[in-house]
Amino acid sequence: MFEKSIYIQRRNQLKNQFSEGLLLFLGNDEQPMNYADNAFPFRQDSSFLYYYGIQEPKLAAVIDLDENKEILFGDELTIDEIIWMGRQETLREKCEKSGLSIVLPTKDLQDYLQHALKKNRNIRYLPPYQPTNKIKLLHLLGIPPLEQQKKASVPFIKAVVAQRSIKSKEEITQIESAVNTSVDMHVHAMKMAKEGMKELQIANAIQEIAQNGGGRLAYPTILSVHGEILHNHKQHNTLKKGQLVLNDSGAETAMGYAGDLTRTFPVDLQFSTKQKEIYNIVLKAFNQASAMVAPQVRFLDVHLEACTVLFNGLKEIGLVKGDTAEAVSAGAHTLFFQCGTGHMMGLDVHDMEDLGEQYVGYTDTLKKDTSTFGLKSLRLGKALEAGYVLTVEPGIYFIPELFARWKATNKLADFINYQAVEHYLDFGGVRIEDNYLVTSSGNQRLGNYLAKTVDEIEELRGS
Repeated sequence: MFEKSIYIQRRNQLKNQFSEGLLLFLGNDEQPMNYADNAFPFRQDSSFLYYYGIQEPKLAAVIDLDENKEILFGDELTIDEIIWMGRQETLREKCEKSGLSIVLPTKDLQDYLQHALKKNRNIRYLPPYQPTNKIKLLHLLGIPPLEQQKKASVPFIKAVVAQRSIKSKEEITQIESAVNTSVDMHVHAMKMAKEGMKELQIANAIQEIAQNGGGRLAYPTILSVHGEILHNHKQHNTLKKGQLVLNDSGAETAMGYAGDLTRTFPVDLQFSTKQKEIYNIVLKAFNQASAMVAPQVRFLDVHLEACTVLFNGLKEIGLVKGDTAEAVSAGAHTLFFQCGTGHMMGLDVHDMEDLGEQYVGYTDTLKKDTSTFGLKSLRLGKALEAGYVLTVEPGIYFIPELFARWKATNKLADFINYQAVEHYLDFGGVRIEDNYLVTSSGNQRLGNYLAKTVDEIEELRGS
């Protein structure tokens, strides 16, 4: 946990955004894999972590603005739990570290909230994503699960997003620690990978590094010779000469802060000419997009710049044609780049995504495009501010199924050289990704440097 004063200050800052009512925080519960006592590794809700720092299941908290109270609802370990789990720090001791003095049993939460409802007091909550918390909201407030998303408090969501978006120096230290462990994971992957090895062997090895760093993986590792599958969590392929390996993996610290890096490297010790051409197009887009990251710059414009550079690079090698601005406006680049150029990062690898992309990555005046192919996958579009932490991750992906669909209707044929692209359908994909802090004057890449150019990767592969 951070110092007690940090959690007190965070809650005070949040309280200052409201004049009345209750703010309800539901912590996460353990989720069974196949029966109650065999659960997935526990991960606390990130907003609960941000304001309270306590990583225990079955907790809830209320900030009562009308009565000027902060209450945590939870139970101490029973003797049966102590027998199985051992004596641990008590809940009251943990609350003391969070600056909380009022701790009530879990069973008192419903009565407390029902008493507030009878007085017509406003109870605000954040949108739930765990099934158990959806059931709890039904039990506590009588709101059916299908109505809970739309009845979540928008002012509460916006207040949390505004606060969590600006990272403190303590948070930056945590994120850099996660990124540094992630760098170690990627270096190890590039050094160990060789022909005949299973993807799973490499993925297992880098998971060990994440856990040895004191935390865990920040998200399921994407490590595949089929990098054209954007979120490919299958790791059953055997590495063969002539293939590229795309490794999108990151560590999470014990306090929950994430790193998120991607590198693409050849199974061979050197890139082929064809691989080098595509890789350098992505690298140029990455360099120009990351150079744009600065306060008041819309990330939508960063994304469009990456799309423009990618299209121009593909034009130079004959895969596309025509006016670049017209092509990007028409979406011709999305045959090769279907996703967004980056996203916010912090306590979540896709920071605060549970609160809604419209509130995290967009504004009341800049709405998220939820229908246009390519743009609908852009999680961040709004103007950046100093203190934001985000990823930059352009890519080129040759997806045979998408190509076949476009070719069947001759879609955007004024911009696509279908005959030329056909020779790349077994290529896979290339993505390059680093993590950045937006500073008052521009940006700062977070963490230790990780080989990025063709020469650097080839040197590391050969070491």
